[in-house]
Amino acid sequence: MLRPPAKHCRNCGTAVVLRLPDDGDTKTRAVCPACQLVHYDNPLNVVGTVPVWGDSGQFVLLCKRNIEPRFGKWTLPAGFMELNETTAEGAARETDEEAGAQFEMGEIFTLMNVARVGQVHIYYRARLLSDIFHPGHETIEARLFTEEQIPWEEIAFRTVRETLEHYFADRRQGRFGFHAFDIA
Repeated sequence: MLRPPAKHCRNCGTAVVLRLPDDGDTKTRAVCPACQLVHYDNPLNVVGTVPVWGDSGQFVLLCKRNIEPRFGKWTLPAGFMELNETTAEGAARETDEEAGAQFEMGEIFTLMNVARVGQVHIYYRARLLSDIFHPGHETIEARLFTEEQIPWEEIAFRTVRETLEHYFADRRQGRFGFHAFDIA
């Protein structure tokens, strides 16, 4: 579900109107009739990690959600990127907040455009430095799984499932690539 457009100008508080801006833009936007500020609706970035444990990375850390949406389902540690942080910093923050894991950040692994909900999901590989976790309030449980142990029917989001599938396929091939694709 997309966010509703702005109702009031964030600059002066006047009720905005939906129209084409005067600058030649070809999309209908929320425009302030008083100060002419154009309010753009941009995608949100979801950032996270694929934290792995073991010499060959056979164990993946998943978090059981303690929040909606998808309460009680399993996910990789991830969440919305904050202002004033890079994608890697956001992914690291989310991994710390949700799993309380000690880890070393790796390379960017997946980038998925989820246009229907106005989001871009970015996951980094990460190497766990410990198998002891201290999950935050958004997580019921943080646990390590092998590919065979993953509760595939209980995965919270398609982007997580796709990232995990790419991780295990790359692991079987003995090399990790970068995967960018669209989720319809």
